[in-house]
Amino acid sequence: MSRPAKNVAVLGSTGSIGTRTLEVIAASEGRLRAHVLSAHHRLDLLLQQACALRPAWIVATDRAAADRFDWTGLPTDCQPLFGPEGVEQVVCRDDIDVVVAAIVGTAGLRGTWAALQSGKTVALANKETLVMAGPLAIELADQNGATILPVDSEHSALFQAIQCGRREEVRRIVLTASGGPFRNRSMAALRHVTVEEALAHPTWEMGPKITIDSATMMNKALEIIEARWLFHLAVDQIDVVVHPQSIVHSLLEFVDGSVIAQLSSPDMRLPIQYALDYPDRYPGVATRLDWTQARQLDFEPPDFDRFPALALGLEAARAAGTSGAVLNAANEAAVARFLAGELEFTDIVPICRSVLASHDFDPRPTICELMRLDRWARQEVLLWK
Repeated sequence: MSRPAKNVAVLGSTGSIGTRTLEVIAASEGRLRAHVLSAHHRLDLLLQQACALRPAWIVATDRAAADRFDWTGLPTDCQPLFGPEGVEQVVCRDDIDVVVAAIVGTAGLRGTWAALQSGKTVALANKETLVMAGPLAIELADQNGATILPVDSEHSALFQAIQCGRREEVRRIVLTASGGPFRNRSMAALRHVTVEEALAHPTWEMGPKITIDSATMMNKALEIIEARWLFHLAVDQIDVVVHPQSIVHSLLEFVDGSVIAQLSSPDMRLPIQYALDYPDRYPGVATRLDWTQARQLDFEPPDFDRFPALALGLEAARAAGTSGAVLNAANEAAVARFLAGELEFTDIVPICRSVLASHDFDPRPTICELMRLDRWARQEVLLWK
């Protein structure tokens, strides 16, 4: 007997991960259905998506923008909701099977939290949920029978590799990093990096914030924190290696010395599909590796002097408590100021370090305390001269 289609809520459907998720859904031959779509500013694209996929619900989280927008042409069988509370309303519905949490940054925490409270399967692309509130999110999922499936290519790779053994048999994990566009640039040259240069990633196509995080390697710092909670690891069990081809997405070493790696083209549609179809696999639209061509895979240790964000990530992961939330918020605000031309590229990490060092650390914060410190950290970055 054929299975009923999975109803998918795509939070952040107009972003990089969201649009690729819709490509996976469109190619699923009816296994997956886009049941809910949400967007913040790009309402013209949201309307196009609604007309093409006919979801039951759309959510425009920016209420002011939604009030100004012409919704003529929205399918009559598609129910619109406005404001961020609309996301919380729809992810709790009984007819939602999988929630794709693809809203970038702290803004994505609200919908992800509601989905976990409702016991949903969450395909997590919003790493900030675990960076900010990893222990609380894992506890919330356990209490409500929710399932977290990673969409980040590195964490998806580890999740796939761990199927070869048991969690207690894992000795360590190795997150791979492309090194971004400045892997070989001198320390002196990094001071003169332009926004355009930082946005030119050599292998991945991503949104601007994540692309800058890759250039500073702050993305890897945040992934260290995310991996600690997702896989229940000590910080000393997490390593990073630079792999510029972005073919090996991460490696997992078992206690007997066996190392399992997951390889694929740098195409986010593969980890997205794996999360949506889990535990099954089907033919998909992701680009395949061509093994008829000669190929070289390089690995090298990261340069902690050139990329101080890595040490900062390890420190925040080890400290836990409020550290992840403050680091994440400071980085989001600093990246925004860099993209606006207000900061130098080499200012981003020192600002984050300064804000992290000066905050009122709490080893066991509540979610309200984390959100308060999120706001505080952003304000501190705005005051930086």
